[in-house]
Amino acid sequence: MRKFPSDVAFTPEVKAIQEQKGSRKNYARMEQGEGWQTTVTEELAAYVADLDMFYLGTANVEGQPYIQYRGGPPGFLKVIDEHTLGFADFGGNRQYITLGNLAVNPKAILFLIDYVNSRRVKVWGTARVVEGDEALEKRLRDPAYPGKVERVILFAVEAWDVNCQQHIHQRFSQRQIAPVIEKLQARITDLEAEVKHLRSQTSADNKS
Repeated sequence: MRKFPSDVAFTPEVKAIQEQKGSRKNYARMEQGEGWQTTVTEELAAYVADLDMFYLGTANVEGQPYIQYRGGPPGFLKVIDEHTLGFADFGGNRQYITLGNLAVNPKAILFLIDYVNSRRVKVWGTARVVEGDEALEKRLRDPAYPGKVERVILFAVEAWDVNCQQHIHQRFSQRQIAPVIEKLQARITDLEAEVKHLRSQTSADNKS
């Protein structure tokens, strides 16, 4: 039985190392204070609404971990209720490692990273695979996205924490840089037209 939500990650072994390294007092204060969140708050809902990728961690029956990239349209990780997140699972390379792991070990973690704003959120909980639920698939599917929905994965949230921003290098997706490129291209077109006009005017002045 966990005393604090963060005990999902801060096991006795972890706390012992924190004590050795000098960080236990700070985390003990965190535990006694506000601590980690255990429900999907407005803050978390707003955070996932713009994500177009995340990482899903699972482990097999032997405890061997596996990390899988999940991508889709912005906001494809959706809030089902205050305790549950869910997403449409698209067809891939058909290895089914995540599905096999979840069949024997439902414990999982979501690693949500916003490269643009250098933010990352870790969400601990359990995950389960839902096959053949057309209503749920329709709720989570984006008709404009070309990926084929094969199933739904629901994630029951136990605890989540906003991680520090250190060492997160900024990266931008194509959809994020496209408007900037369009503006630059438009500016280049305007400047080229202006240069052409000035050259034409200079040529006319020289002839006169």
